[in-house]
Amino acid sequence: MIQIQNLTKQFGDKTIFKNLSLTLDDGEILTVMGPSGIGKTTLIKVLTGLEEAQSGTITIENEQFPVGTPQVSKQFALIFQDFNLFPHLTVKENIELAPKIVKKADLPSITQKTSELLRKLNITEQANLYPYQLSGGQKQRVAIARALAMEPQVIIYDEPTSGLDEQSTKQVESIMLQLKKEGVSQLVVTHDLPFEKTISDRTFDFTKEVSK
Repeated sequence: MIQIQNLTKQFGDKTIFKNLSLTLDDGEILTVMGPSGIGKTTLIKVLTGLEEAQSGTITIENEQFPVGTPQVSKQFALIFQDFNLFPHLTVKENIELAPKIVKKADLPSITQKTSELLRKLNITEQANLYPYQLSGGQKQRVAIARALAMEPQVIIYDEPTSGLDEQSTKQVESIMLQLKKEGVSQLVVTHDLPFEKTISDRTFDFTKEVSK
């Protein structure tokens, strides 16, 4: 279980959220709902270390850390709305890059892990293609593979179905539900209500939280 407690974020004199708390169980898919501009994206940036918070703690495996601690932030893998794949790298190279640079993993283990992820997400045939050669759904699967390569505690998605057609959305739903069966915890920011109803175990109403 991941516990986020008393999280406060301000930009100057403007408070985005104050004393925000939420929990995420092992293997749970938690969706975060609320109108645009309320602070959902700021929340996931704070969790992944892209933004600093004024206060708050995160408890992982019964050990509590201040929010923003690097060893905690790296346990959250963020899949951006526009995927943020490196355009000059192939699918395979995009997946392998972070384990090489950040985790300093050895080449044989990286190669094996990458091959497993390519098969798992059904993108083996696209391994040597570049992002511009992929469909939206394929890019999303590459982004998920890249996140899984870092073996995080939680995968965070920012509007994962934005711009995807119905077939690609179904593929993303299937992958997320399979990851849930494997015990992967997932936090999803979305405005897509049908998608939310399909994949969500529980919904966190951001509107109620920030209006306390």
